[in-house]
Amino acid sequence: MIMTRRCAALCLLALATAGPAMAHHGWRWTTGRNIRLSGLIASANLGNPHGVLRVDAEGDQWMVEVGQPWRNQRAGLTDSDFATGREIVIEGEPSANLEDRLLKAERIWFDGKLHDLYPERG
Repeated sequence: MIMTRRCAALCLLALATAGPAMAHHGWRWTTGRNIRLSGLIASANLGNPHGVLRVDAEGDQWMVEVGQPWRNQRAGLTDSDFATGREIVIEGEPSANLEDRLLKAERIWFDGKLHDLYPERG
């Protein structure tokens, strides 16, 4: 009986703490509509589960989620494309709270060339 209660309590605790982490991934936290952001890459942390850029857009610092390594590669991007100081144009869905300055990239342009991270989204 005591073991069953402990197991149930641990399961509930695991579910309660997993919710916020799961909500971050996917598209639920976005507005559902796109914006376009232009700026300079201030830093890049690429890898799994997805890359994260810090972009300076006219003095505002934005965090931009880019694709997983395989998604970036499929879009024709390499890690060296995300060099610090490089100009980037990004189209994607911002956080529902615009004050977060967080954007999930769908399309990226370098030197006028489009890299579509989510061609299946149309």
